[in-house]
Amino acid sequence: MSKSLLQALASSATKPSAGLSDWLGKTIRLTDGGFWGAFNGAQASSGRTVSVDRAMRVSAVWACIRLIAETIATLPLGLYRRLPDGSRQIDTSHPLYSVLAISPNEHMSPVQFWEAMLAAMLLRGNAFAQIHRAGNRIIALTFLLPHRMRLVCKDGRIRYYYRFDDGERELDASEVLHIPAFSLDGRIGLSPISYGADIIGGAMSADDAANATFKNGMMPTVAFKVNRVLKPEQREDFRKYVKTVSGAMHAGESPVLEDGITPEAIGINPADAQLLETRGWSVEEVCRFFRVPPWMVGHTEKNTSWGSGLEQQVIGFLTFSLSTWLRRIEKAVLKQLLRPEERLTHYAEFALEGLLRADSAARASFYSTMVQNGIYTRDDCRVRENLPRRGGNADVLTSQTNLAPLDALGQTSDGQAARAALQNWLNAEPPKE
Repeated sequence: MSKSLLQALASSATKPSAGLSDWLGKTIRLTDGGFWGAFNGAQASSGRTVSVDRAMRVSAVWACIRLIAETIATLPLGLYRRLPDGSRQIDTSHPLYSVLAISPNEHMSPVQFWEAMLAAMLLRGNAFAQIHRAGNRIIALTFLLPHRMRLVCKDGRIRYYYRFDDGERELDASEVLHIPAFSLDGRIGLSPISYGADIIGGAMSADDAANATFKNGMMPTVAFKVNRVLKPEQREDFRKYVKTVSGAMHAGESPVLEDGITPEAIGINPADAQLLETRGWSVEEVCRFFRVPPWMVGHTEKNTSWGSGLEQQVIGFLTFSLSTWLRRIEKAVLKQLLRPEERLTHYAEFALEGLLRADSAARASFYSTMVQNGIYTRDDCRVRENLPRRGGNADVLTSQTNLAPLDALGQTSDGQAARAALQNWLNAEPPKE
């Protein structure tokens, strides 16, 4: 029984009351409520059980997960080689380059692969991929479903047991790309869904209350007072009559009540209950939990404090939300996919310029500054805009000619002296007779 329960442990990466590692190697009993709460879904204070599937039905959770995962997955991930002069060059000849940038495996594109990996981290706290090698070369990465992975800590090392279609088998650590999300022990990530159960459960309850209110036609609950005592069969007939009355109200018709029947509202008006405000607050809470600006998921009731322009808001989102996820992936590639001797000469990095492509004014200003300061050539800018190179002077670094080194300020070059002498001669007054 212990073994079968531990095999299902990966269906929840952790639980609020204890870390995942606390359960590893232990016997799970029916009285261990903490484990079962994490395994079946965290119990929210609202009374709702929050599982990954149910959490994804909350629109704010769905939008936040998609926003982060899709934004990062669409950024180009390149493999670079450090050059002796301190610069870098993208290394398309390295076997890992094609795996990261072109085709991780025969079934997925890089966008699909990194979407799945990020969704696993955002929902369950850990992402896994099987590493396929030919000799010492990595030729493919296969995404592994996190709920099929079982982790066992033994002798200070993590052992990976994955349930394939033909049964479970152990994978060596060198065969697994493991990227944990936020972690307390640095090895196993914490499940955002489990730790956010109260927030997400509250959002689910608010949605249920709103749906029930709309189903009732935005009408309060009504009780009917009858001026006489009804027999059981009369009560049943009256309940059927009330359903007929309710149907007429839903259809926009005016119901007709019998003599001696008085309706009394006992429900709470949605405006008084601040139902809409509660749902808006739930969206903001979910966004705060995932560190996503509410306006990016369609919640635009309040002004954003993430910046005044689109570019500034995107930079704020990149700095405070995406940068940590980007670095987790980059460092995992460096440590787990490159050989020790390659880590000194190669590294993986996302190209963040893609986030600015939607703002043509920002791109134009950026290119102008880089060209005028001799950092980019005009051909470099054309390549980034998917335009063909022009060659010639377009591939030459240039800078503004009126700039001078600090140690040359106040000095006059030979050319400047000659121009000044010519100007003085042209402006000289003719001699007096």
